[in-house]
Amino acid sequence: MSESLAFKNLPSLVEVLNPFKTPRKSLGDLDADVAAMAIGMAADVAMILDRDGVIRDIAFSSGDLAGEVFDVCIGRPWIETVTVESRDKITELLTEVSTSASTRWRQVNHPSPAGVDLPVRYAALKMGDDRILVLGRDLSAMAELQQRLIEAQTAMEREYSKLRHAETRYRLLFQVASEAVLIVHAPSRRIAEANPAAARLLNMDAKTLTGRSLFEVFAPECRDELSTLLAAVRATGRGDEVPARIAAADGKVFVGASLFRQDNDGHFLVRISQAEGLGAKEHDNSARASLLRVLEQIPDGFVVTDMDLRILAVNSAFLELAQLATEEQSLGEPLSRWVGRAVDVNVLAANLRKQRSMRQFSTVVNGEYGSQENVEVSAVAVSGGDTPCMGFAIRPVRRRLEGLGIDTQDLPRSGSQLTELVGRVSLKDLVRETTDVIERLCIETALKLTGDNRASAAEMLGLSRQSLYSKLHRYGLGDLDSLDDR
Repeated sequence: MSESLAFKNLPSLVEVLNPFKTPRKSLGDLDADVAAMAIGMAADVAMILDRDGVIRDIAFSSGDLAGEVFDVCIGRPWIETVTVESRDKITELLTEVSTSASTRWRQVNHPSPAGVDLPVRYAALKMGDDRILVLGRDLSAMAELQQRLIEAQTAMEREYSKLRHAETRYRLLFQVASEAVLIVHAPSRRIAEANPAAARLLNMDAKTLTGRSLFEVFAPECRDELSTLLAAVRATGRGDEVPARIAAADGKVFVGASLFRQDNDGHFLVRISQAEGLGAKEHDNSARASLLRVLEQIPDGFVVTDMDLRILAVNSAFLELAQLATEEQSLGEPLSRWVGRAVDVNVLAANLRKQRSMRQFSTVVNGEYGSQENVEVSAVAVSGGDTPCMGFAIRPVRRRLEGLGIDTQDLPRSGSQLTELVGRVSLKDLVRETTDVIERLCIETALKLTGDNRASAAEMLGLSRQSLYSKLHRYGLGDLDSLDDR
């Protein structure tokens, strides 16, 4: 049989595909090279086997496959090129093709140098001269997709497991919590869930509470305060507790709320606490309000910052020192914009974090329009509570120095006054002033020891009389109109 007739003598592939209706008429004397090319293009792997199942020729539609497992297959039995667990399928394919014209598809795995088996789906066709044509389809892309799908499903299962555990913990905590809690749908203000503690406190069944308006469980006169609380929480995320009265039990309570999102919708977590200590709480609130009013009115500057030294609140005295018109100009700004020289605020903050408080730290306040005020800062770091913060009391030292009789425009004339200028005056000026203080003290001591005899004092100090007189004039010592040489 000639090679040109080999393709025409192939059996019908009814089990595999819908065949040509008149292949002999349509294809005619198809050339062997064309047939080989067609087979190679139609299948990812095409092999010609002899009757013993030995590979005599092989073709690929992809160069990647040639380098995988098939580059040394020619001359080897087909069954030796697959993994151990796939050999039974190869035996079945060869047995089936020996008794019928074609076989059904079977998936086998080839060992790969990369370490991952290469899956291929094969079907075998009997040719007219005891040769066998094997067509294979590479399933590695599908296997990779399946592996990704399995990994995605595994990851989803893990996430669902975490969510189920979290929901279980939430449900348990919600049910056993001693604090009364309501979950309220933000747009409609209707109760979505209520825990047993809330049902007991409100004197209603938990199922009855679900679906009711939040305002229905409180007295009508509380509606405005509750509406204001929820509006503030929805706008800013926080709000102070408000007193309320329960409608069913006529009891006094405190109501607080916070906002969270679920399923792209807003919900309020409403906390209700009994008000047996209502008078004490009202007293505490009144005392806190009084304290805030005092801090606002004290003549010393007061600033509250977060732990990164960004301003949260200031009083009027600080606004005056910093030459600001409104508090809004300072909110969110770094404290170093107005307080301190180059590194003062960093030094102050570092010590605050270590020691938690500081007293009388000397620095300056730089006004918005160029003024500079010498100040002393006392500060404290508060790490407790919901919002850790730092507080700074800023006191101008001009008034205190004036009260001590010190001219703030001139350098001091005593050692104790010199120490107060550390941080306000440059080191060069301090050294010069220290020299002046020592000279003055030595001259005063020499005059005292010599009974105000300037000639003896000059000799004691190792100075000429003219130099001594010059220094007396400089420091304003003694009777400058009488320069006798006693």
